[in-house]
Amino acid sequence: MVLSTYGTRGSVVPMAGLAVRLRELGAEVRVCAPPDEEFVELLAGVGVTMVPTGAPVRPVVSSVAPGSAVGLAQRAADLMAAQFETVAAAAEGCDALVATGPLPAVAGARSVAEKAGIRFVYVSHSPVVLPSPYRRPPARRGQPLPDDMTDNRKLWELDAEIADAMFGEMLNTQRAEAGLPPVDNVRDYAFTDRPWLATDPTLDPWRTGGLDVVQTGAWMLSGERPLPAELVAFLDAGEPPVYVGFGSMPMGSLKDVARVAVEAIRAQGRRVVVSRGWADLAPADDRDDCFVVGEVDHQALFGRVAAVVHHGGAGLTTTAARAGTPQVVIPQGADQPYWAGRVADLGIGAAHDGPAPTVESLSAALKTALSPEAGARATAVAGMVRTDGATVAAKLLLDAADGGPTP
Repeated sequence: MVLSTYGTRGSVVPMAGLAVRLRELGAEVRVCAPPDEEFVELLAGVGVTMVPTGAPVRPVVSSVAPGSAVGLAQRAADLMAAQFETVAAAAEGCDALVATGPLPAVAGARSVAEKAGIRFVYVSHSPVVLPSPYRRPPARRGQPLPDDMTDNRKLWELDAEIADAMFGEMLNTQRAEAGLPPVDNVRDYAFTDRPWLATDPTLDPWRTGGLDVVQTGAWMLSGERPLPAELVAFLDAGEPPVYVGFGSMPMGSLKDVARVAVEAIRAQGRRVVVSRGWADLAPADDRDDCFVVGEVDHQALFGRVAAVVHHGGAGLTTTAARAGTPQVVIPQGADQPYWAGRVADLGIGAAHDGPAPTVESLSAALKTALSPEAGARATAVAGMVRTDGATVAAKLLLDAADGGPTP
């Protein structure tokens, strides 16, 4: 079985979690992923065969302005070509291809599966990209949606037209070279009529209304890796600190967030753990109430902190919820406002209004997250969050491969 993904850590880690479960259940599996060093190390660390695919992600994230469409067409064409070349080669002899990532990659991956005559499954790790009458589609780069249009169904129809204009010709050119007929709806072709949604149903209750979605639960890497000894010593030396981390987000509006966060957290009488992330965050001073970490096991860490301040990626939101730790979400874009809203709606923390906090605004959000009420609610919700999403998905895939019902 081959799994194809392209994106930041939030796209790669779930596929690694699925790959581990498939392997444990006896399947041979390989993961096509971007060749960034941290992804190579991640997959090697869990014993999963990796096929480097496309260009490294981190340089692109660090150099492209948020929302900018500059260079998008070439990046999309290169990424799609990598599916027809690298992923196609990796899929030889496989019986299924599971894909996630940007639309050009997924459309290319489904074409590869079609050419090979093998089963294809599209999976999303966020609900906001799946057509639904209950929400507006997210705007595509350089293609804003009209503010005065409020009919969600018509907006999703418009989104499909925009996707065709952006990617239809490049997809059909690649398909023609592969001996495949053209498709006339790139988005719906890529997503299929039964996409999978790898999110937790408590955090993200999918509302039916069009697509026949298979919601498996979130795909997480099972097991915890030991925390660095120096970090453990810091944690043991006082009351639980507050974690601040923005994962794969670039510097952008985060240039002052470490200073603001540290000041706001200190105002609550708390120590701080700062995750460098792709923005290379660091406190402005060297006082001993702050500890800076690189890549660590969030599952192991979040159970030992008082609150988690983050950008609202699906993975971090789910991991903090599983740990029963209150959250402050400072959304930077994409699906992050959605997850921020879910945290607030569930009462397990606070959603910050806007991507650039001040000391005052973040202090107010922290007071909400550090309240006894948010702590109790976070503990209660933790007991409802599923931990078997990757196992559910792996069994569905293997049952179908053995001739069982197709999920």
